[in-house]
Amino acid sequence: QVQLVESGGGLVQAGGSLRLSCAASVRTFSNYAMGWFRQAPGKEREFVASITWTGTYYADSVKGRFTISRDNAKNTVYLQMRSLKPEDTAVYYCAASDRVGSRGREYDYWGQGTQVTVSS
Repeated sequence: QVQLVESGGGLVQAGGSLRLSCAASVRTFSNYAMGWFRQAPGKEREFVASITWTGTYYADSVKGRFTISRDNAKNTVYLQMRSLKPEDTAVYYCAASDRVGSRGREYDYWGQGTQVTVSS
C-alpha cells in the first residue's frame, strides 16, 4: 500500500552537505508522519529525525545540522544534512507511520535505503 524510495545519497567530504529525498507512493501522504533513520555497518538502526503535524524531532547527534521537511503536494520528505561528519556515514532509510503504540510512534513502512559516506 505504501512505497517509499530514497535518493540523494553519495560521497561527501567532512563539513559538506547533502540533501536526501524520499518519494512516497501513498493515497493520502498528509496522513502519515515521516521519519529518517540510519544504520552504520555493524550497528543498530537509529532514529535521526521525524516530522508530524505537531512539529519536528531530531536525535541529539544531528540537532543544528540536519533539517527535515516535507512537501505534501509532491508526496516527498527531505533531509537536508549540513556540516557532515565521518560518523554520519550510514545507510539512511525513509519511513512512514500512521499510528502510535504504547512505546511510541510505530513505523510500518520503509524504503530501501540510500548510502551516505562522509570522508575525512
